[in-house]
Amino acid sequence: MIKLKSLAEIAKMKQSCEIIRDLLLFMEDKVRPGITTKKLDEFAYDYIRRRGAKPSFLGYGGFPGTICASIDEVVVHGIPSSRRLEEGEIIGIDVGAILNVWQSDAARTFIVGDTTPEKKKLVEVTKESFFKGIEQFKLGNRLGDISSAIQQHAESNGFGVVRAMVGHGIGREMHEDPQVPNFGRAGHGLKLEKGLVLAIEPMITLGDWQVETLKDGWTCVTVDRSPSAHYENTVALTENGIEILTL
Repeated sequence: MIKLKSLAEIAKMKQSCEIIRDLLLFMEDKVRPGITTKKLDEFAYDYIRRRGAKPSFLGYGGFPGTICASIDEVVVHGIPSSRRLEEGEIIGIDVGAILNVWQSDAARTFIVGDTTPEKKKLVEVTKESFFKGIEQFKLGNRLGDISSAIQQHAESNGFGVVRAMVGHGIGREMHEDPQVPNFGRAGHGLKLEKGLVLAIEPMITLGDWQVETLKDGWTCVTVDRSPSAHYENTVALTENGIEILTL
């Protein structure tokens, strides 16, 4: 069931989203060679709590961290640990918060020090794919218009588009209807209406798009172990157009 939000409800969601926006800006300075993903997780937990919110990932379905810390071939759901970041890696940090019952969700992929031109382009195109998608997030369009725009931009640059993991609606719950694939056919799917709030999140790979989940039950990796990047924002559609709540 699609849960459309009023302008007042979107304004409340924005308060939660601003916490995650600010946290990810700070994270850019924290990501460096030698730091552990557990240390990044602790920083995120402390920051969210200081802002009066709760980490929405911690304990969700049993997940043990505040952030998902996904390095190189890990697409999403990487578990924070004592693993130290190394020069040349890329890390996707996905994080959410709950403030006065309202959820927020966003992700960025950061480069650790310096890296290869191929990885740099992957990170750049993944971000670009998000913005190509939201160009189609407008009244009267269809959900497939967003999905198709993301897929076309990523694949035209020679990258793979993950099928098994998708974006989603968001509000009082972390995952609400509808699902938002990063692949699809323009002109198909749900008609976009004002009050729709989505977490749109391209997950793009340097190689094949197929993924698998490791034995821990969480860590999702590319089958061919090629690097993957992730970029996500919580976005609202109103009568005045779109508002990116976490940017």
